Amino acid sequence: MLSRSSRRLVVSSPSIIIRRRISTTKVAQFESKNSILDKYKKPEEVESPSQLAADSTLPNIKQDLKTNPRQASSKGPFLSDNSIENDPTYKMSGWKQSIGQQVIKLFQIDMDKSRSGPVAGSVYFGECKRQGLYYPDEPLSDTAKFYYETLKLPQSFNQQFQISILHYWILSVRMRALPFKYGKDYQQKLVDRLFRDLELRMAQELKINSNRIIEGYLKDYHTQLLGSVLTYDEGLVTDDITLASALWRNVFNGNPNVDIRHIEALLVYVRSQLYVLSKMTDREFGFGKFKFVPPNQTVKPITKAQEQELIEKAKQEFATSDLPSQKSVLSLDE
Repeated sequence: MLSRSSRRLVVSSPSIIIRRRISTTKVAQFESKNSILDKYKKPEEVESPSQLAADSTLPNIKQDLKTNPRQASSKGPFLSDNSIENDPTYKMSGWKQSIGQQVIKLFQIDMDKSRSGPVAGSVYFGECKRQGLYYPDEPLSDTAKFYYETLKLPQSFNQQFQISILHYWILSVRMRALPFKYGKDYQQKLVDRLFRDLELRMAQELKINSNRIIEGYLKDYHTQLLGSVLTYDEGLVTDDITLASALWRNVFNGNPNVDIRHIEALLVYVRSQLYVLSKMTDREFGFGKFKFVPPNQTVKPITKAQEQELIEKAKQEFATSDLPSQKSVLSLDE
């Protein structure tokens, strides 16, 4: 089993995010350079990533993976068997809630820190996992169709992980804009859950019985994660050519016959997600309000007035959140 310390994602470079100030004493700010979204001068010109990819008429050349990918022979729970996490209708009994609120108030528990576990390690983990998830002989979800049918990516366990890494990185960009002591917890809880899930799925679904083999795969995946995050960060702080190159190497497996229109579609998808995240307040994001925009939907730029309207709506939503467990110091203004 991969040790906890070896799974930790260490980011030594400055934290950077699109059009957001970094919540540290040393302020940095990133303005997207030559962003692919900027080429659409009018909102009506913007196409969804799915439509962009579907516009291509080039013939598909299947990538030679050298070996046939190992496929899942069974299906495990999406999150877990725990009713609190897996049952959306679950509700804690009144007396348990009351005791919990009193404990939080009595010991002055920092709920923003405590909330990082269930939000990043469950809600946002689920968002990352579901995007490229598939099982043999089961219908593909709409998001999985985008990757495996529209973008023509190979259906493999490794490919699922590469898609999860991409979505982890998108979320980590926003997490790094939270106050540092909270942002690092959100990142760590998410990456820990990703690798715990990998470990379970390799044993339960791929039927790998050797702990030594599983540990070797986990180390390889950890290396892939670090390399991917580094290349995506480089693309974020430079230009879309560099980011597209990183997507080609990681998500498209360096396929020499890839359709460039497909890379453009995924690039638009990534930039769209980052744009939506840049318009969310810290409080909304910290409470798990973000969901990835489906690739068949279009993200259009909003005005300053519309952005302010979203902030006011967020303030109204949280105005009645006065229970001890709902307390937060995360900003509602940025």
